Amino acid sequence: MQVTTYPPAVTAVMLSACATEPVLLNSERIEKRFGSYGIAVLASEAGLRRSSLYSLEDLTPTCRTYAVVRFADQLDDRYREEHAKVLAGNSIGAIFRSQGWDVHKQTVYIGSLALPEDDTAIGELMCLDGAKNLALHVYQLLLVRDDEVFEYATIVETHHPDYLAEDDLHELYQYDITTALTPHVVSELVTLVLGIHE
Repeated sequence: MQVTTYPPAVTAVMLSACATEPVLLNSERIEKRFGSYGIAVLASEAGLRRSSLYSLEDLTPTCRTYAVVRFADQLDDRYREEHAKVLAGNSIGAIFRSQGWDVHKQTVYIGSLALPEDDTAIGELMCLDGAKNLALHVYQLLLVRDDEVFEYATIVETHHPDYLAEDDLHELYQYDITTALTPHVVSELVTLVLGIHE
């Protein structure tokens, strides 16, 4: 993980150039739209967490965002407590914001992920049948405090079609296509996402 200290003016310019966290966190947006919110950590391994951000439909969880989080290699002691809470299953954005951190998303890819016709674990989590296109969002999660910027994680999210579409992501996040991920990297990320429970 890298931590860099910039003069305030440089920090302001840098953060204005990336897509910042919208007014609502993902967890807040799900609860506002569907009336409930929960998070289930599906798998946690060295440096990687897979989770389902869900709403309840007749007491049945419906995954609205499936997230794969790859944490940066080194952690900073200044947010070790918050990180422990994240590993315990708490929402990343909510935990850091509650502790006074500014949370920013630097988008590196917006696109779609094609679910095949065959049953998939993600389709099951999202209560979807058959082939579907899901919006795909890849970003670096940056933590900011006292003019220091910490690269906390790279996050890959796929969204339920009733929650966020690719066009919605383009409206929510600034995205410079000239700095987008290569097709090869995107293919690897899709494989990582679809590899859930396999």
